[in-house]
Amino acid sequence: MKIGIMGGTFDPIHLGHLAMAESAREIFDLDEVLFIPSSRPPHKAEKKIETKAHRLMMTYLAVKSNKNFHVSPMEMLREGFSYTLDTIDELERQYKHAAEFFFIIGSDSMADLPTWHKSKELVNKAHFVAAERPGIEINLEEVKKFFGDEGMEHIHKFITPGLDISSTDIRERIKSGRSIKYLVPEAVEEYILREKLYR
Repeated sequence: MKIGIMGGTFDPIHLGHLAMAESAREIFDLDEVLFIPSSRPPHKAEKKIETKAHRLMMTYLAVKSNKNFHVSPMEMLREGFSYTLDTIDELERQYKHAAEFFFIIGSDSMADLPTWHKSKELVNKAHFVAAERPGIEINLEEVKKFFGDEGMEHIHKFITPGLDISSTDIRERIKSGRSIKYLVPEAVEEYILREKLYR
C-alpha cells in the first residue's frame, strides 16, 4: 500500500490543506491519505493553539466527504512533543511494514526539513513530497546538500492548486469579524461559529 500522511496543527484545517492532499493522492497514486493532527508541535511549543478536541473534530468534519481521506488521533494520544519519526514508527507497526509512506508538506516545510528531529533517519523511512504552487518553484539545493543524493531519492516535488490560504489569516479574520466562507469546508465554518472559536 501507498499511504499519504498529512500532518499539521490544523488550527483550523482549511481548503488549502485538502487540495494539497488530494493533489498528492492523485499524482503519487496513494491508496489513502491519513490526516494526523499534531498534539504538541516542537516548532510551536511557545504558541497558543486551540484544544486537541476542537482541532481533531474540525479535521474529522473536513475530510468526511472524501472516501480516500481518514483521520488518526495517534499524535494526540501520545505524551510529549509530536515528532514525525515517532509517528512513522507507529504507522510501520500498524501496517506491519507492508506500506510505503508519503509525508505531504508545503514548500516552506521542505526548506526546514533538515532541522526536523532525526531528519536523516526520517527521510530513510518515508518519502517527503513537497507541494509546489504554479509559478513558485521550490529550490532543493540546500536540502540536497544536507541529505545527499541517496536522501534525495525520497524527496519529491509536485504541483498543487495555488490556493493562498493560511490558518493564521483565518484566525485573524474571525477575530476581526470577517467572513471565512470558501476558505474552510462548510462543516468546519459552522463548527467554528457554533463553538465560538478564535474570538
